[in-house]
Formats: sequence, C-alpha cells, structure tokens
Amino acid sequence: MAERIETDVAVVGAGPAGVAAACRAAECGARVVLVDENPRPGGQIWRHGAAAAIPAAARAWLARLQRSGARLVMGAAVVDAAPEAWLLVEQGGHCLRIEARQLVLATGARELFLPFPGWTLPNVMGVGAAQALLKSGVSFRGREVVVAGSGPLLLPVAAALAAAGARLRLVAEQAPAADVRRFAAGLWRQPGKLALAARYRAGFLRTPYRTGVWIAAARGDGRLQQVTLTDGRATWSMACDLLCCAHGLVPNLELPRLLRCGLAQGAVAVDEQQRTSLAAVYCAGEPTGVGGVERALVEGEIAGLAAADQPAEAGLRARRARLRRFAAALRAAFRPRDELRRLADPRTLVCRCEDVALSRLQPGWGMRQAKLVTRTGMGPCQGRICGPALEFLFGWEPDTVRPPLKPVALSILGEEP
Repeated sequence: MAERIETDVAVVGAGPAGVAAACRAAECGARVVLVDENPRPGGQIWRHGAAAAIPAAARAWLARLQRSGARLVMGAAVVDAAPEAWLLVEQGGHCLRIEARQLVLATGARELFLPFPGWTLPNVMGVGAAQALLKSGVSFRGREVVVAGSGPLLLPVAAALAAAGARLRLVAEQAPAADVRRFAAGLWRQPGKLALAARYRAGFLRTPYRTGVWIAAARGDGRLQQVTLTDGRATWSMACDLLCCAHGLVPNLELPRLLRCGLAQGAVAVDEQQRTSLAAVYCAGEPTGVGGVERALVEGEIAGLAAADQPAEAGLRARRARLRRFAAALRAAFRPRDELRRLADPRTLVCRCEDVALSRLQPGWGMRQAKLVTRTGMGPCQGRICGPALEFLFGWEPDTVRPPLKPVALSILGEEP
C-alpha cells in the first residue's frame, strides 16, 4: 500500500517559486510538504552541490526553507494528481499519496529545442544542459564552443564556459539587433539587471556576440565538428566540437493540464492570489509565463500566503506587476523568428525518441494524428521535446495529458490505494 501523507499545503517543484511558496505557507503555521524530482531543493536555476556555488540570495532562501519546518520529499516524481488536492508520487521505488487542502504548482520550465539538420549529433546540447553540467563539475576546458539560440540565458552560460576554460568561438542570438537594443534600452528601469548583463558580457569580452544570427545546420562524422550559421543574407561555417543551442524556455504544463487548470497564451491562467481556475490549486513561477527568478520568487510568496489563507503584502503585488511587465518585454524581444520554421529538411528528425523525420508528418495533422500514424511524442520524453517544437512549426495544439506523468513501474501503480 502507498504511504499516505496528510498536509495543509503540498507544493510541487522546489525551484525558486516552490521554495518561496513553501517558506511563506510554513511560516504562517501551515503544514507544508514540498515535492521535487531532484535530490536537493533549488531547481535547475539553483542547482548546487559540492562542485558548485550558488548566489547569496539563493543560499538565504534555502536556509529559510530549512528553518521553515516544511517537509521535503526529494527525489520524488508526481505521476498522478486530482483537483481534490491529492498527489500520487513515486520515490525510491515506492508510492506515496499526498493529500492536501491546497496545491501549489511550481513546475518550472524547460528549454525549447527547434530541429535543424544535425541537431541530434553528439556534442550538440541545450544551453541549460551545459549550465547544469558546469554546475555538476564537468570540465569544458579546451573545448571549441559555439553558444547559440535566444534569450538572456545565453549570456551567463557563455560567461561560465569562458571562465571554465572553454575556447568560446561565438555567441549567436537569433533575435534581431533592433529588438535586442530596444529591450536593453528598457533596462534602465531595472539597473540591477543591466549591471548583471554587462558583467556577463565582460566575462567573454574577447568572443563575438552577434544578434540576428542563428544555426542553420550542424555537421560531423559521428560527432559534431562544424556548424553552419546564417543571418538570412549570408551563410558561413565554423569549426567547433560543442554546440550549446536552445531557443528560450517553455512552461512545464503537464501537471496543470492533467488537473485541467485553465490556460491562456500557453501558460496557466491565475488570479491576483495566484489561484488557478480550480479553487484548491495555485500556480507560481514559469508555468504562469516565463519571467525569471525574481518573478518566480514573488509569485511563489503570494501563492504560499494565499494557500495558507493569508493576504499578500501590497509591496509583493506591486513588485509582481513590475516583473510581469519585464517578462512581457522579454518574450517580445526574444521570440523565435519565422525563419526557424524552415530550417529542418525532410530527413531531419523532429521526434528523437521515436526517430520520426519531418517528411513523415503532414502540416494539416494535429498532435493526436501524428501520434497514431508515426508514434511522434510517444517515446520516453512523452512529447516534452518534440511537442513544443511541433507547436512552433505547425501550430499543433498539445495532446491530452494522461497519467502516469512519468514512466513508472507497474508495481508502483499497483500500490495506489
């Protein structure tokens, strides 16, 4: 039988939003359980261990979490859930059933990968993946690296790679120069972010940073050896043995969609208390729209307070409004350009798990038909990689989410009461 845990507030996701929500709810006297798949709280952005340091602000929040009294259930994956505020969780080969009065969803985001010829070659990886490897202590010293894609994450990753001894060849931002300049000019309202961006750029000052440039192809004999880049007018090639490429972030919506939370513009719709369309379910951070650590923390605080039946301070609401405006400007400046829809050729794999090439898909289909005909999205990642790409390429709506959310042994499901 599954172990049963009763609590007032269950928080899913121990990144900044989840940590903030758990802290504020627990500090109000609520019983709180925080669930995350990673071995430690912090999420991807605050990933930490013996080989990596984290920012002082992150250390302060993690220390606050330890003091709060919240119960941490780490190394645990949510495989099923219901709007009545219960979660079915797999942890270490065993099943837990967490029954809560309120749920807070802080499931974060993942990178958007758009297919191009050669994107499945060894040594082609996501920008965030490179950052995670660096934080875990992997050496990039001497590697010939190109960083490409879109969004502010390119800057800190490029700076970290350069500091780690990588030979950084180019940082290529696909957004047009005019959009990047307009976004940068608006940062005068947030001088801290402007100073941080300048510091990151100084970290790879000898490396060209080009806007309006994107990867057209990656080539190599069994592994990456060369990338082809374009600015829409000219095309050129560059030798490298590591390509870090992603086109921003997309919200992780599997759990909110399983619960049937209302969505708006590709994110979870919430009210002023971070409450979703379901009375007992709140949402905070990137699932409500990608907007960075500061916004995630503020939304997490508001959601945690609301889940504990406490009103949010006026200062928190004002900060959230300001950070939402920043997030909207961020999305507008770094949205993927239309040319990226035409990079993949007929032989390019779009579903890596099931080896489905672009030529096997018809634009007039939907995700359900692609699954039935080609098994697209039915592999181990369950469409988490190819789904957002196909939504961008063809405008396909995501298919229905069904439990289990993650691959899990039948014996685990058999433990469910």
